[in-house]
Amino acid sequence: MSRKFYFIFIFIFCSQALYSQKSNPSEIFTHPFQSKIKFDGILNDSIWQKTKHISNFTQRELNYGQEISERTEVAIAYNKNNLYIGIWCYQNNPSEIVAKFMNPDFDYRSDDNFQVMISPFNDNRTGYLFAINPNGARSDILISGGEDGNEDWNGVWDAKTTVNDSGWFAEIIIPFNTLQFKTGNNLNWAVNFERDIVSKNEQALWQGWSRDNSIFSVVKAGNLTGLNNISYSKKFELKPYVLAGRHFDKNNGNSYPLKLGGDLNVFLSPTLKLNLSTFTDFAQVESDRIPVNLSRFNIYYPEKRQFFLEGYDYYRFYLGDMNSAFYSREIGIENGKQIPIIAGARLFGKIGNNNIGFLNIQEASLDTLPSTNNTVFRYKHDIGKQSYIGGIFTNVINRSHSNQVLGLDASYQSAKFLKDKNITVTARATSSFDNFKTQKEAFTYRLSADYPNDLVDNFMAIGSMQKNFNPELGYIRRSNYNSYSWYLRISPRWFSKYGIKRLLLKPWGFTVYQTHSSGELESFRNETRPLGAVFKSGERFEVNLIQNYDRIDSPFNLTESIDIPVGKYMMYKYELQFETYQARRVWAFLLYNWGDFYTGKVQTFEGDIGLNINSHFNVNGSYTRNLLDLPEGKIITNELASYLNYAFTTKLNFTFFAQFNDLDEVMIYNIRLHWIPRIGSDFYFVYNIGYEDSIKEIEYFKPQTTDAVMKLVYRIAF
Repeated sequence: MSRKFYFIFIFIFCSQALYSQKSNPSEIFTHPFQSKIKFDGILNDSIWQKTKHISNFTQRELNYGQEISERTEVAIAYNKNNLYIGIWCYQNNPSEIVAKFMNPDFDYRSDDNFQVMISPFNDNRTGYLFAINPNGARSDILISGGEDGNEDWNGVWDAKTTVNDSGWFAEIIIPFNTLQFKTGNNLNWAVNFERDIVSKNEQALWQGWSRDNSIFSVVKAGNLTGLNNISYSKKFELKPYVLAGRHFDKNNGNSYPLKLGGDLNVFLSPTLKLNLSTFTDFAQVESDRIPVNLSRFNIYYPEKRQFFLEGYDYYRFYLGDMNSAFYSREIGIENGKQIPIIAGARLFGKIGNNNIGFLNIQEASLDTLPSTNNTVFRYKHDIGKQSYIGGIFTNVINRSHSNQVLGLDASYQSAKFLKDKNITVTARATSSFDNFKTQKEAFTYRLSADYPNDLVDNFMAIGSMQKNFNPELGYIRRSNYNSYSWYLRISPRWFSKYGIKRLLLKPWGFTVYQTHSSGELESFRNETRPLGAVFKSGERFEVNLIQNYDRIDSPFNLTESIDIPVGKYMMYKYELQFETYQARRVWAFLLYNWGDFYTGKVQTFEGDIGLNINSHFNVNGSYTRNLLDLPEGKIITNELASYLNYAFTTKLNFTFFAQFNDLDEVMIYNIRLHWIPRIGSDFYFVYNIGYEDSIKEIEYFKPQTTDAVMKLVYRIAF
């Protein structure tokens, strides 16, 4: 091995300055109070004068390790039912405050924002993130594993803000019922805070400002002390709903659905929640975006139904290679059509070091589909600071057959590898069964090692899935394979005097698939990025070289008239990407990709644009065009998606979503009005318009399907 090679790796692991990422105080003390707080964001109540403030924020970006450029303070207080957080975001020039959004679940990363991370278990793994902007818009995330989280989770909490000549200020209220936590005296929760000033491209955290971590890294947080004798003051949460609507399709005419149902949440303890649901309905869920698919694989659609989102990490069991042992969209949906749910029960939470997720849902019969019962049991036991060992069991059973999956997994995770780096090593082994009987060739495993850090992000994995592995409650993108993956990304912070924030280099990023039953090479993909960068101004660009190999054993349908024939194809592509800073009032993303496509050539153009008209009105659109030149003929595909959002207030929001896909002949319009009369209760008006005929034959004023629904969900806590 050459000296040069040794030098590169010594540089990789040692070149960054080491900081403790802790500053004093690293503890924030919260005060109990009996008097009433006027919840208005003005922060002139006496409790905020008496409570100790913390202000020691340190930059993560742009100027690592330096004090935050604008004075920032936080204080916390509580009473019997709620946690209150006071936030002072001073700004020398208030005209530079960026606040483009008012809608719930806004894109907080592209606005000035303040984030609060709370981990009541202080388990170095899980937590809640609450983000606000100067308009009082709210966004929340359920944190898992210290690296990512579920942005579709919605908790019960509220925020009020004010803006004046000194900056912007906020009050946040979080009912204890929203959180899961241990009971007792002198509780010690993990907590962290982040302020982003997007006009300066600045991120500053209270604790753990390492560039190798984000605020999601619970293990790097500070401590919240002073909480005593708190518990759920209300043990039950009832959320009944009433729905009325009109459905029309050209074949069956009109129908007028009227439904009643709801959820009952029972807090068995502050750490364990039982959710009972009957006649569960998802009419308010926004439509899926259906992209043009030029591959031989099915598209993965994310879960958006709130019933399945809460506590989602308690059920997750990822098999690698885009496969999962449990995929919640296998419940209540069949070929895009909703299957009625008679009743369901979920039990999830934490008991000591034990993480439990249990789910049982009974689906009604529909057409030729029999009534089916679905069960999932997921268990993880915490080991050490961040590691675990666990397993999963799933069962699908109806009058005709049953299917089971049994899996075991373990993960070692540390934030102190090589003193202060992150590393994760994970192993999983899973098998499927039919009618509780073992099957031949029905096993899968995966081993992976991840080094996800700022300068070097290195991921390696090997896996295998036998041809008869069949998880009916899971998602399988491909089967009968052995896979080998290695992704290496290097992001040195060179050339800063030229305005570059960090380089984005990828020496390689490949996955190789062999057919398990024969050992023959099936497919291969590698992406090399010789040049890429993020600028201090927020702009980004990439130059990518892509190599693909694909062995086609049977023709797959590209269009109604063109199939990709059997063969072995080596394909080379080139790609350019450019993106402007999304904190701007107008931003854009451009991608141009060209090269080989099986028997011919392809050119792909993708463009996204966002326009902020004011804090109420935001529009963005996406357009993708593919030009394929094949021996069988030329194909042009177009896909267009546009989003319009008008927020009357932070509690009343109107959205319009339109999508067009001429390859799959999809044209759908989705209109939603969402009103939050009080936090936890929701009113929806949803109107969907769909066209099923050939796009060339569409009569725009005569849609084939329309759905109009009004739904009220009301929260009662007792």
